[in-house]
Amino acid sequence: MLIGLISDTHIPDRARILPQNVIDAFSDVDLIMHAGDLTSPKVIEELEDIAPVVAVQGNMDRARGINLPIAKVIEAEDLKIGLVHGEVYPRADTQQLLYLARELDVDILVSGHSHQPKIEQTEGKLLLNPGSPIVPRLADRTVMLLEINNKEVDVEIVKIGSPVCSALDFDKYKRD
Repeated sequence: MLIGLISDTHIPDRARILPQNVIDAFSDVDLIMHAGDLTSPKVIEELEDIAPVVAVQGNMDRARGINLPIAKVIEAEDLKIGLVHGEVYPRADTQQLLYLARELDVDILVSGHSHQPKIEQTEGKLLLNPGSPIVPRLADRTVMLLEINNKEVDVEIVKIGSPVCSALDFDKYKRD
């Protein structure tokens, strides 16, 4: 099973649309998991044109009244995958994320919030953060591909490339 992982798209706040490179990166996935801060339900609709979507609520979604679950757990190839936004402090703290993985009783925990990609194996748990394809923090624009075959796991960070619009175009898009 091939799963596309994405987080912190912040559309239309920070960009008008998903970058075409995201759509291309997810072209062969069986499922897409969005770890929150969509800021518009239209992101789910756009992603569902590619594959089924599982999404959770981020702190910015809550502020906009977008009603999504705080956490989801799915099973894929006999592995349990947890999905959270990951509002832990300090941001992206391994111990806090490990605690969430244990609390959800999952093998893999996908989180967002930090806007930085992360792949970390600790105490038998795989902690993943796809970063952000729109507004990274001290990182490239990224998504992830998670492939699971007979409990064998392979994770790839996919660099998305240039922003959707230049800084000069940003104000124009915000007004639309």
